Amino acid sequence: MHVRNWFKKSKPQVQRQLPVANVVRARYDAAQTTAENARHWAMADAMSADCAASADIRKKLRERARYEVANNSYAKGIVLTLANDCIGTGPRLQLLTKHDELNRQIEDAFAQWSKAVSLASKLRTMRMAKSTDGEAFGVLNFNPNIDSPVALDLQLIEADRIASPSSVMLPTRNDVDGVILDSFGSPQFYSILRQHPGGLGNYSSWTSQYDEVPAASVIHWFRADRPEQHRGIPEITPALPLFAQLRRYILAVLAAAETAADFAAVLYTDSPANGEAQPLDPMDIVNLEKRMATVLPDGWRLGQIEAQQPVTGLAEFKREILNEIARCLNLPYNIAACNSSGYNYASGRLDHQTYYKSIRVEQMHLAEVVLDQIFNAWIREAMLTPEFSILRTVRSMPTLSGRPLPLQKGWFFDGTEHVDPAKEANAQATRLTSHTTTLAAEYARQGKDWETELRQRAKETKLMNQLGLTVTDSQPNQSSPSEETNVNDDDTVANSTTA
Repeated sequence: MHVRNWFKKSKPQVQRQLPVANVVRARYDAAQTTAENARHWAMADAMSADCAASADIRKKLRERARYEVANNSYAKGIVLTLANDCIGTGPRLQLLTKHDELNRQIEDAFAQWSKAVSLASKLRTMRMAKSTDGEAFGVLNFNPNIDSPVALDLQLIEADRIASPSSVMLPTRNDVDGVILDSFGSPQFYSILRQHPGGLGNYSSWTSQYDEVPAASVIHWFRADRPEQHRGIPEITPALPLFAQLRRYILAVLAAAETAADFAAVLYTDSPANGEAQPLDPMDIVNLEKRMATVLPDGWRLGQIEAQQPVTGLAEFKREILNEIARCLNLPYNIAACNSSGYNYASGRLDHQTYYKSIRVEQMHLAEVVLDQIFNAWIREAMLTPEFSILRTVRSMPTLSGRPLPLQKGWFFDGTEHVDPAKEANAQATRLTSHTTTLAAEYARQGKDWETELRQRAKETKLMNQLGLTVTDSQPNQSSPSEETNVNDDDTVANSTTA
């Protein structure tokens, strides 16, 4: 075998001079540290998402967010509005399988179970906890006291109870403060303390008594703002300093007004000391009576202290602060303040578009993370009951992948009302006539199931025919442009928070 000798001398080669490349040295102004911006960027770090949201940091943020929501009227109202608009009266299930009768039975049974466990109320609590605590936890467990054939219950757990026990001296990369991850980085177990750290009981043993609950039985709802983030922070975190500034400013204005009101009047003189004015005792107090006439001492004048705080700018300051507070939650100002006195019809609709889009995104996230997991656990329990034994046959039908056939479903939430119902009805009729929409889509806008509504409408029409009543055309009358009342952009819509 011939082995090539790589070290043998080769003929000298003529070295060619390569052209010198022009090196471009560019930089970003935001990456420069100067004497002016050093203090502003002093807290910037390169920590990971889980390290930045460590247990101590999240605990402090939760405490401050809870305190602000409990004591600030605007913060409380914003959190309640988000929960009411996102959850409403509760989600409604719609199955889309080929078995129509079975679909109705399951939908009715799930609605009855949801009412028995107060699902809508618990979901609103979870949404409020997501804003204040940054995350919401729920455990699916067995409860024989549930007034339903399916004895499944949703038990809400505060974020403080999801923590690593004290027996774990050093955290590992697979344990993120109670969230135990598998090799793929997905939650496998949750360490749930048996007692709340701030509750009554044995304080010496609460950190060592815990249960490891499988992730399939735990609902963890939070918004991941960064990749590889496994715990949530309060959604109102950027607004916490602004809430404090708003309260301080209002208290400062109030203190200035009270200080000025404490002095009914003051006596002062322009004469020098030991001058012509009659001598009086400094800081002496004189009680005044109503509707009286008096004579001032010789050389003295009557005056009153005026408040020097910019009271006239209080309303503008509150508006700008509330607008900045609501921005991190995708709320328009009129919803955050519950006041639309300064809005017109066009600006009100425009501001609500962003808000309602964020609500739809939130509802989709709720359906994927919370509702689907609840329904999957409920349907597994329902298959064990005699009432839904047919589900075993439906779920056992194999697919091409060899897995059971999934139940196609959808979730409906409360619809939003239009500012002008007549205009919306005319627009809806036009969309249906031009075939640019469907009844399913139009009913979904109102949070209704189109099949249920059509069956109900058919029953009403049949009964009206039996009673000899006239069935009027459901399509609204198309009024002419001259007869239709126009809403100008300059017309103020007072106290309107829907579009």
